[in-house]
Amino acid sequence: MARQSSNRPDADKPEPDLEIDEDLDEVDADEEEDEVSPSASAGSASSLWADTRIDPVELALPSGVGYTLRAYRLSTAVTPTEIGDRDDDDPFAAKAKHAVPEEDDDTVVILDDDFPSEDEDDDTEDGRRGKHARDDAEEPSAEDFEDEEEDEDEEEEAPAEEVPVFLTHRGRLLLFKSPESLVTFVRSGAPNDLAQIDGWAEVVERIQPADVSPSDEDSYELDLVVENLRGGHDTWDFNLLIEAGEAARDLAYALRLTPVLTALSPGSPLDDLDEALRSAAGGGIGAFRGRRRLKKIGAQQASLGWRTIIGKISAAVDWRD
Repeated sequence: MARQSSNRPDADKPEPDLEIDEDLDEVDADEEEDEVSPSASAGSASSLWADTRIDPVELALPSGVGYTLRAYRLSTAVTPTEIGDRDDDDPFAAKAKHAVPEEDDDTVVILDDDFPSEDEDDDTEDGRRGKHARDDAEEPSAEDFEDEEEDEDEEEEAPAEEVPVFLTHRGRLLLFKSPESLVTFVRSGAPNDLAQIDGWAEVVERIQPADVSPSDEDSYELDLVVENLRGGHDTWDFNLLIEAGEAARDLAYALRLTPVLTALSPGSPLDDLDEALRSAAGGGIGAFRGRRRLKKIGAQQASLGWRTIIGKISAAVDWRD
């Protein structure tokens, strides 16, 4: 005769009270909620930044490590930060300034009218265009003037491009030593350049210290760049230097640091270094060529150039505890 399992309830005995099972279920549910809370928090942070298109950034400088915020918006939708006494070095106003050199007494000014064109030579035998020739010329129509106006409008309207906007104020980058201090500042409603973009109001309402957790792609170690370059070509960290270049360009544009923009401009030695680093890190035949190009770049000159860049950026930082 088979023995009944000791774990199996006796058929003659009444079923246990269901309220006990309900209590156990409630305890289990609470434990499950506690277990998933970290992932839920991470999902909330990810949702916040995805909804607002603003991201937390971690920046390491020789003076310390801090947190800030960055977004990318069309240049037509943002107003550059005010830089006060650095207006003379303003790259945004450079295009608006068309300096006309003053004429000296010794300066010889050549006017186009002094030298007739080939078309004018063909109008008359003596190479001069007279009154009758102007009268016989075909007069432009109204449609020609409309076409010219449309062309001028197209030239004046510069194409909009996506530009970086940081948590800045009056030309200074606001860096916070802890997520809590950054959140306190954001919620305070203090003036800053990010307040002008869409999504900022939602960040002010929803941000929590746990949300200020920058990804690896948004973490930049500018404090290691100079030392790495000094170590020589064989020790250069390609990813470190490439990411530092991206961060420096963004910061220089947002802070309107003309010297940094010039140092990293296309065709500059540091821009050549950046291109060689990207080629070397890309793999294949391009990597071989990139490494050969890197060998021709002086480590000392590169480290000195980057030391200047990091110094300019550090000088424009406003540390907040």
